Amino acid sequence: MRVAGVDEAGRGALAGPVVAAAVILPGKGNYPFRDSKTLSAAQRERLEVKVHTTALAWGVGWAENDEIDRVGILKATHQAAQRALRQLQIPPQALLTDYLKLDTPLPLLAPAKADRDSPSVAAASILAKVARDRYMLVLEQTFPGYGFSQHKGYATTAHLEALTQLGPCAAHRLSFAPVATLLPL
Repeated sequence: MRVAGVDEAGRGALAGPVVAAAVILPGKGNYPFRDSKTLSAAQRERLEVKVHTTALAWGVGWAENDEIDRVGILKATHQAAQRALRQLQIPPQALLTDYLKLDTPLPLLAPAKADRDSPSVAAASILAKVARDRYMLVLEQTFPGYGFSQHKGYATTAHLEALTQLGPCAAHRLSFAPVATLLPL
């Protein structure tokens, strides 16, 4: 059975998109993939190449910050996942996600910690994280001063300080509380 592992990156960030990926790996194997949060940036970059050369199919989907503000982070995450699934070169017969309960006619398992326990979900985690991190480097050039290349849009002390000094930019999620409190009334 062709099972697509699905995971996302950027769900809790204050800026940038939420990115989801879907990966179908060939059968059972001893794959080196693990949750992207446990890997360094260099390890993720190397494993991204391995995912591309090993997977039967893979896809990456996005929901930009304005879509997140319009529909909410959960729905935007679901839409990004559906976009990733539509990019798969071969259709999956079932889905395995990291606790993301997608609306799908396919059989779906959505256990917690699937990015730790499933190589296909871990591979999706890697693709989503690498794609999002690269995009945040572009946002660093587009909106200098926020430190997007360092914190990737998450609510670090440095990011919150930059937000306070510069105010939100077009990459920020205006519906997220720390950003919304800085908007003019």
